[in-house]
Amino acid sequence: MYDFKFYEEAEKDLSKLNNSVKKLFAKKLSQIIKNPEIGKILGNKNNLNLSGLRKVYFDNKKYRIVYEIKENEILIHIIAIGKRDNMKVYKEASNRYKKHNKL
Repeated sequence: MYDFKFYEEAEKDLSKLNNSVKKLFAKKLSQIIKNPEIGKILGNKNNLNLSGLRKVYFDNKKYRIVYEIKENEILIHIIAIGKRDNMKVYKEASNRYKKHNKL
């Protein structure tokens, strides 16, 4: 089983969700840490380079979790949590990933 860590910004994303959505997030996260490969692989999406990242849906596809699998650390890195509206969650994930990985 994998451990997990949040980007600081992703923790803020989570804190903005209401309790019922947080419970759905927790349920999905437990599935991810048991089987990290369940997330769909992201590549280039609307000119955003999300290569190496994955996404899973929760709450009837209203929300997405964007994450990275760190095999060498047996770690799931939660990068962004949010709605797809105007690609917002993907833009945030791309910016955060670049910032944290200095790409």
